[in-house]
Order: sequence, then structure tokens, then C-alpha cells
Amino acid sequence: MQPRLPHFVLVLALGAAALGLSARRPLAPEDGPAVALSRVCASCHRFSERASAMRDAEGRAVAPFDLWRSSMMANAARDPFWRAVMSVEIEAAPSRREDIERKCLGCHTPLASRIGLEAHGTDSLAHVLECDGELGDAARDGVSCTVCHGMSPAGLGTAASFTAGFELDADRRLYGPHPDPFPGPMRMHTGFEPTQGEHVTESALCGTCHTLVTHALDAAGGDTGLAFHEQTPYLEWRNSAFDEERARPGPDAASCQDCHVPTRDVDGRPIETRIAHNPGGRDFPFLRPREPFGRHVFVGGNVLVLQLLRDHGPELLATAPREAFAATLAAAREQLTTRTARVAVGDLKPTADRLRFRVDVVNLTGHKFPTGHPSRRAWLRVRVLDEAGRALFASGDWDATGRLVDGSGHVPATEEDGGPVQPHRTVVAADDEVARFRAVMADSKGAATYRLLRGADWWVDDRLLPRGWDPEHADAGPTRPVGTADDPDFGPGRDGVRYELPRLAGAAVLAVELCYQPVSPRWVAELAAFDTPEVRTFLDLWRDADRSPVVIARQRVPLR
Repeated sequence: MQPRLPHFVLVLALGAAALGLSARRPLAPEDGPAVALSRVCASCHRFSERASAMRDAEGRAVAPFDLWRSSMMANAARDPFWRAVMSVEIEAAPSRREDIERKCLGCHTPLASRIGLEAHGTDSLAHVLECDGELGDAARDGVSCTVCHGMSPAGLGTAASFTAGFELDADRRLYGPHPDPFPGPMRMHTGFEPTQGEHVTESALCGTCHTLVTHALDAAGGDTGLAFHEQTPYLEWRNSAFDEERARPGPDAASCQDCHVPTRDVDGRPIETRIAHNPGGRDFPFLRPREPFGRHVFVGGNVLVLQLLRDHGPELLATAPREAFAATLAAAREQLTTRTARVAVGDLKPTADRLRFRVDVVNLTGHKFPTGHPSRRAWLRVRVLDEAGRALFASGDWDATGRLVDGSGHVPATEEDGGPVQPHRTVVAADDEVARFRAVMADSKGAATYRLLRGADWWVDDRLLPRGWDPEHADAGPTRPVGTADDPDFGPGRDGVRYELPRLAGAAVLAVELCYQPVSPRWVAELAAFDTPEVRTFLDLWRDADRSPVVIARQRVPLR
């Protein structure tokens, strides 16, 4: 005899049937690991005016689906820059198309990758980005709910888990931080089992895709046998004062989620709320408010692509409304300008004929800055101004296209395709010298390269290290700086750049700014050397965008 269901569960079942939700099953074979589209989760985890669920203390909406859908996680597969870069890697090594696509799609389209990638009559696995049906929907769903919440804790944090080496739970459990979840509604509507799993709050979960190891190719697309840690935010964090998984975590300890999925509202107060409503948009009567509750904002520093998604959402097949992208973009800018880095002028020593000073840059993040994809760069804009605000000297200025220029407004060859690469600067003495913080790859022969799969090491990597970085740590090798050995002022969490300038008549103010671009014009110039449909699409969008850098931090010092 079948046990009788409680009355409220019967009501839920009837309501779900009326809405057509009971047919929303996982996308996978009948048994074993599975994923589901985010819209399945949205039926209970999006904001509803008729429910008290998923609101902060001020009644503001904090529903996971609504915040996630305008993030770079949700739009990982729609990102036109990523698509352009992948197309160039294939164009440069066409014989390795399938290998390249599998590696790229593993992190950017994890749902489709787990369902199973096939060419389906084409010559490309990446066709899933454009195809119709559930496979195409899954591909465009980006890094979706059932990927992160469906990861098995087994093996997380190990090398085998990196580069999308995670395993989905074989018993179709979806993990969250709360004990004793009520399982009935999720089982009924999705076929998944809600389960407590503390690993969803730990950085090792993020490390699965935010540690990317590639294998260097030569100019002909052949294997060189060299492995390269192209992106290492998780390893950088693990070798920092922020690592809360240490045996004795320090006062700075914070996980990736503490910053990128904060459990406090915008006023800094802990969020306690019901975590779901029923598919009809009303509160479940049996659910009580819980904490922690993470705001799924996933705010990073990619202000360029967020701008493109805001301004060209329909063209890029984005599903979040323009105002949602605008809010995420504003949050990214706020994070960059308040919690990323600071600058300070010291040792200011004006003499009759010289102006000497030092600019100290301090990294506030739990990883390198900039981190992640090597298209990102930061630099110091240092100007000596007269009383009217006119520049008497400028290092690190830029033009309307975002390219660096010297004091005469000339664009140096370092901004052009195939141009030279400036070394790490310990001293700046001229307006065509710029203190930069960036990573440039080297190929297997030691030449600088902007092709990801040619990368075998770093030609230079003078990105700011996180506080607490230790050269003796197990993760020091993949995260070491390159090109800074002769700089005594470069160290964990900081760098100091000395300026040796002539004394300028009329000098009144020293203005220092730390500037940042998620996609440098040099990277765009290197992309533009290839003529693929994806590159053409990206260039059209990029030329229409605001390409000015974000000023991360600034200081003005009077010289009189």
C-alpha cells in the first residue's frame, strides 16, 4: 500500500501539473549524473511579489536565479570575446579543432558538455552554441545551477579536478549549506535530491574551472609536451593569507564565495530568508527563514563584456533584461573601485632639477590582480599637472580607443599586433615608459605570444601577488611572478615603482591613478589579425563600446 502524501504535497503536485512543471526532468540518461536547465530551478528560486521568500531585511529581492542570470557565469557561453578567442585558436591550429573545443566548452558550456558533445553532421562541436532544442538551450545556459550545486565533493581541490575535471553526483543530489532540507518539492519538480554539502561554500569547488591547465602546441599544431597553468585564481588564493582551508587560517581568511557569493546584503547585514517559494509564486508554509543565504551575484571585473551584454543582449541571445546587466555592471565597477587595490605616493623628494617619488600599489584581493585570462592588464597613470590642470608630464595616458599613448599622444608599437613587449618597470623616467601589471605568455621557444595554446610559460608576469604569497608554498611554481627578480620592491601583496623625472616649471599637483582593462587593445589587435565570423562580431561590438579603463584607485599630492 502506498503511503498517503501530506495534503500540501498533493496541492503542490496538482499545481505543478497545471503549470506543466512535473515534466521538467533532468537532462541525462535515466540513471547516473544529470543536469537541468536553470529555468527548472527558477520555478522556485526566482523572485515573486507574492512571497516573502528570497528577500533581505529591507525586502529587497535576492533570489538566486535573478541575480545569477546577468552574471558572467550565466553568460559564459554567450561571451563574444570568448567565442572570438576560441575561433582564433582553432584558426591557428585547425587540426586540433576538437581538442580545443572540448577544452573550452568544458568550462563555458558545462551542461552541454556533460550531456554529451557531438558534431551532429557538422565539423564542429561548438555548433551546440547555435543549435535548437534542449542541447542548444543547455549550451547557452552557461555555468548553471545544477553544475555548481551538483558537484560531488570527491576530489575537489586536487589536480584531477582542475580544468573542468569535476564529477557530478551520481545519485543526483543537489548540495546546499543547510541541514535537514525538506526534499519533497525538489524531488517532485526536478528529480533531484536536496542534500547538505558544506563543499558548496568552499573555494575548491570554484577551483575546478578557475584553474586552467593547457598543453602547449607548436606553430604547426603539434604537441610540445609542455603543460602550462594559464589561469590560476584558485591556486593564487590557496597561496595567500586568504586561504581559509589552512590548518590555522589567519584574520584575512575568506573563501571565493565570501567575496563573489556574499551572505550579507548590500548594507553588510547577514541575510536570513526563506530559500524558495512554490511554483505558483507563493511561500511554502512549512519553510522557515534560514541562513547563510548567498547573493548569487558572481561579481568580478569583466566590465567590458557586461557592457556588451547590456547593450546588445538580444543580439547575443542573452535572457536577462538590460536593467539586470546594468546592475551587475554597476556592482562590478563598485567592487573594482572600493575593494581591489589602493595606491600611495611616498618618498616625494623635489629638488631644484629633479622630481623623485615612489608609488606603492597594494593588492586587496585574495588572488593576483589582474587575475584570470591574460587579456587583462592594469597600469599606473602618473601625471604632473600645473595649476590649471594641464599635464606637464604624463605616463600611462590613453586615447579614445583605450590604447596607451606617450606624452605626445603617439600610440607606441607595444599596442599593435606583433609589437614588442615592455619589460617589468622598477623605475619610470620618460613618458613612453609605463608601469604595468599584466601577464604575457611565451611559446615553447621563449618568444612572446598571444595565442593561448602556444603558451608554454610566461614571458613576463608582474601581476600583483596576493597578500601572504609564499615562494616556498606547494602552489608557488604555477603562481610565481616572472621578470621581477631584480625588483626589491615587488613582493606579496604590493609593488613599489620609483619615478625619476625632471623638475617641471609650473608643476603644482602630482596625480596618480591605477587603471584597469579586462581586454587590452593589444589583445584585440592580435585577435584582429584573424578573420573569423566570431572575431568580426566581437570587433563590431567592441568598436561601439566604451573602451576607457576603470580607475581602480587614485591619489593627488600637491607639489607646492
